[in-house]
Amino acid sequence: MKHRKPALRTILFPLLLAVVIGGLAGLGAVFFRWLIEFGIDLFWPGSGGFISQYEQASVFWRFGIPVLAGLIIGPLLHFVAPEIRGPGVPEVMAALAQRDGIIRHRVTLAKSFATATLIASGCSVGREGPIVQIGSSIGSSLCQLFRLGPDNRKLAVACGAAAGIAATFQAPMAGTLFVVEILLFDLEVTSLSNIVIAAVTGTMVSRAFWYDGILFQAPQFVLGHPAELLIYLVLGLMAGLLSLLLMAMTFGLSRSLDRIHVPGWLSPALGGVVIGTLGLYYPQVLGVGYDTITGVLQGDFLFSTALVLLLAKLLATSSCIGSGMSGGIFAPSLFLGAMLGAMFGNFAHLIWPDTALLSSHFALVGMGAMVAGTTLAPITAILTIFELTYNYEIILPLMVACIPSIIVVRYLHGFSIYETKLLLKGIRIVRGHDANRLRTMKIRDYMSKDSTFLSQETSLTQLLDKILNSSFPHFMINDNTGNLIGILTLRDLRTFLNKPGPTDPSITAGDLMIRDIATVRENDNLEEAFHLFSNHHFSFLPVMSESNPHRAVGSLKKDDLLTAYNQHILKDHYHPPSALIGPIRDNK
Repeated sequence: MKHRKPALRTILFPLLLAVVIGGLAGLGAVFFRWLIEFGIDLFWPGSGGFISQYEQASVFWRFGIPVLAGLIIGPLLHFVAPEIRGPGVPEVMAALAQRDGIIRHRVTLAKSFATATLIASGCSVGREGPIVQIGSSIGSSLCQLFRLGPDNRKLAVACGAAAGIAATFQAPMAGTLFVVEILLFDLEVTSLSNIVIAAVTGTMVSRAFWYDGILFQAPQFVLGHPAELLIYLVLGLMAGLLSLLLMAMTFGLSRSLDRIHVPGWLSPALGGVVIGTLGLYYPQVLGVGYDTITGVLQGDFLFSTALVLLLAKLLATSSCIGSGMSGGIFAPSLFLGAMLGAMFGNFAHLIWPDTALLSSHFALVGMGAMVAGTTLAPITAILTIFELTYNYEIILPLMVACIPSIIVVRYLHGFSIYETKLLLKGIRIVRGHDANRLRTMKIRDYMSKDSTFLSQETSLTQLLDKILNSSFPHFMINDNTGNLIGILTLRDLRTFLNKPGPTDPSITAGDLMIRDIATVRENDNLEEAFHLFSNHHFSFLPVMSESNPHRAVGSLKKDDLLTAYNQHILKDHYHPPSALIGPIRDNK
């Protein structure tokens, strides 16, 4: 058979789109970072960097600015653009899973302004998650402008996210793997190449503006003895527990504010109160905290200093994110991991004083382990630290620490901090996209309406006759008013007939049926039915009327659900040959 080559434009257009989005996302990252620096100079007159400028201000000013920023940004988050509240990554995940990559145009500017204002005021949030949302918004807006389809739009969102992360850390590999591990993208080889191109383009744009844009002056890492890996393993386990504590504090505060009915526009100001108070005593925990991380990596922090800053940062970050501020969790995770690692380094040196163990080495590995624990993205965490150091020797300790960290979180909780936020909003995104597809499919379109209904007064003789003449292995039992009161399967009937002794002829269907049953409604989606089938040994589910929840209108069989899903996948991924490579002809 002779195959026609794909048109050149079908190859070049996605690549060109990736380059444009990567460039724009890189510029977005540059603009966002400039906006933060502009805000710092506006809020904190002086010189010498953020902490120095902060300490030059009066006590009243240091306390009031974070509160004022919360009061200014709160109404914007609540009334104008609620989707920019929080880290930003969960919103991108939801846009990919539920809206085919559609993100409102206002997100780019609103997210930039809100997060930059909060970071500049000293709030303990990161800039990486917002840059992901900004880059994704740029890609989505570009596709909406040119009326491109959902496949191109999803790819554009992924390209924008990868370029944003890559531009921030000047780490294209980390940006690419971030999309693959966290954004749950249906990845194909061609898609991966576009994402890589966007990440590289974003990195090159950022380097054009920040030629010396290394975030941290990391020390040269050396693994002195293989036995040190055991310490890194314990460090990873502790990072997993610390990740869980961060999530518990963050979402615990969020639920508490909802429980006492604090207005959404006011809650960021309450987080500002915590930040204003903490900053008076521990200014090192304010903002993204990269200067403090650099200090840990360049010198040995005392155990007590690292412990105090870890606890203060934990409170600061959970207060900011939990109160609904706009900002990421990536930078706070790096900070917490660095402090945890510094503590471990001091402890290890105390036990083995004759070894050349440095707390800065443990701080580097702790940063990766903490990121892995909060995001459940170990490869992204490993490559991020690797691209910050370009030291191959750190790879093995990172792997030894990151994997136990995610195991702890997976075993004790099961979800990343991004997934947890979505779960609290009623959005369940399962890695692998099964739930995403099932969520768009309504039960009413796939249920069987010719189900067999029996009255609860149906005698045993009539029941056996129905079984012989029915193709269904299950029956739904109604009461005298037509409401569903139970189900009866062949397995239940077989169990009854196999009992020794004579059969009572007065037995009816109502005596044999199961009353404790699980049901679904017509307008429910197949994801909800899928979880019921997964958690129980059901072969079918009664489907209840939307107008009358007591009356069954049909049944959904497990086999029908799986068939519907497979057909949906086939429809999405099958294209006639002429659409891609032209008609196939027999070359005879």
